[in-house]
Amino acid sequence: MDFEHNITVLGSTGSIGTQTLEIARRYKGIRLCALSAYSNIELLEAQTREFMPKLVCVADEEKAKEFKIKIADLDVKVVSGESGLLEAAAFEKSQTVVTAVVGISGLLPTITAIKAKKNIALANKETLVTGGHIVMPLAKEYGVKILPVDSEHSAIFQSLQGNPKKIKRIILTASGGPFFGKTADELKNITPGDALKHPNWNMGAKVTIDSSTLVNKGLEIIEAKWLFGVEIKDIEVLIHRQSVLHSAVMYEDNAVIAQLGTPDMRLPIQYALTYPDRLPMENNELDFTKYKDLTFEKPDTKTFYALELAKKAGEAGGILPTVFNSSDEAAVKLFLEGKISYLQISEIIKKAIEDTKNISNPTLSDILETDKNIKESIYLRS
Repeated sequence: MDFEHNITVLGSTGSIGTQTLEIARRYKGIRLCALSAYSNIELLEAQTREFMPKLVCVADEEKAKEFKIKIADLDVKVVSGESGLLEAAAFEKSQTVVTAVVGISGLLPTITAIKAKKNIALANKETLVTGGHIVMPLAKEYGVKILPVDSEHSAIFQSLQGNPKKIKRIILTASGGPFFGKTADELKNITPGDALKHPNWNMGAKVTIDSSTLVNKGLEIIEAKWLFGVEIKDIEVLIHRQSVLHSAVMYEDNAVIAQLGTPDMRLPIQYALTYPDRLPMENNELDFTKYKDLTFEKPDTKTFYALELAKKAGEAGGILPTVFNSSDEAAVKLFLEGKISYLQISEIIKKAIEDTKNISNPTLSDILETDKNIKESIYLRS
C-alpha cells in the first residue's frame, strides 16, 4: 500500500520516539520533517543523519551548541530551548506531531501544534491530565484529530470504531507492574532498580515508576475522561497481568468490544499515524496458544492508593489533576535520585492535593504556575 505522511517527532530519542522512527524505516512514505530531544545528542545525530529532517530541536541549550557543530555538514536548522520546541511543533511541512516528550512539558507544544492545524499523535498523557479542558475544545475549534498512542487508549479508540458512542463503561487494563500482590511493608525498601523492572513493557524511567505505583493508570483514567467524553465513575481499572487485552469498551447492551495484541507499542503508534488505514507489521502477531489463561483482578487500592487519589482529582477537576501530576513528577525525580523512599511517592502526592485549594477553571497560566510552585515546594522539603 502506498502511504505518504509528513510527521514531527517530539522526544525522538525516548522509547516512543525510537519506535516511531522504526515504523518510519519500514514505510518510506512516512517522512520526518522535524525532530526534538532533550540532551541525547549522540542518538539524535544518528537519527538526523538517517532521516534528514529540516529542523531539529535540542531542548538543552548547551547540548544544542555541541549538536550544531556535530551536524555542521548537513542542511538542517538547529533550534533549542522552549522556543525551539514550539517551532518544531508548528513546523510548516508536517501534518502530524507525535508528542512523545515526558511530563507537563508536552502541554505547550501540543497547544502550539493544534493552533498550527497539525493532527496530534498523543503519547504525552499529561497534556490532557493537566489541560484537557483547554486542549480538546481547541482541537475541535481548529479541526484537528487527537489520536491516542498509549496502548490502552488506542485499544479503546479502536474498540469504538464503527460503534455508536453509547458507552456503559470503559475497561482500562493495567499490568500491575513489578510489585503486584505486595503489601506496603514489603515495599519499604524498594530501590529505583527494583521499580524499573517492568514485567511486560519496555518504557522510559518515569512511566515505568508510575506503572509500579499505579500512578500511570490514574493519569490514564483522567486522559480517558477527556479523550472519550466519559465520567471518571464510568472507567473501571482491572489488573491484567498478561498485557494481551489492552483495554475494552462495554456498551449499553453489555456487549464488550476489546482490542488484543502482543505487548508492542509499535501497533498503537502505527495506527495513530496511518488511521483510518491499517498497514502490515512484522514480529508482533499474537499467538493465542501461548496464553493458556487471561486473568483479571481488581487493583489493590489500599497499598497502591495513588490510583484513588487520581480518581478523586479527576472527579474534582480544576487544578487538582495538575497537582496530582506535578507532585508525582517531582516525587519520581527525587526517588530516582535516591532522596526519598518508594512509599513516599504516593505520600507526597496525597499531601500536595490536600494542601491545594482548587481552581475550578484554570487558565494555561494557572496550570503552568501551579506546576512550578508544586515542584519547587516539594524539592525544597526534600
